[in-house]
Amino acid sequence: MARIAGVNIPSSKKVDVGLTYIYGIGYAKSKDICDNVGIPSERRVNELTDDEVLKIREYIDANHKVEGELRREVGVNIKRLMDLGCYRGLRHRKGLPVRGQRTHTNARTRKGKAVAIAGKKK
Repeated sequence: MARIAGVNIPSSKKVDVGLTYIYGIGYAKSKDICDNVGIPSERRVNELTDDEVLKIREYIDANHKVEGELRREVGVNIKRLMDLGCYRGLRHRKGLPVRGQRTHTNARTRKGKAVAIAGKKK
């Protein structure tokens, strides 16, 4: 099992799919990494040599923000918006959708489970 950027990459997966387990690396970036390092993306993670894993690790460290560094940057950006008091920051603060989605119905992922409101008493 290869360990890159503090993440255990599943050994039975292909290299390009396995790299997507790292936060901040999607499928397109993983294919780009494989091309630049010179590893065929069809190979499995368990077929990689220690030297190839080291090349991947060094390339990612040099060229991409991943895991803790990226999470911290995203968190700081959101905190900056909230401190400014701009519209997007207020939406983050209230836990509502930030990017213009409707909230009359739906938006349950951001708003949480629906709470029943008691009907009027007669």
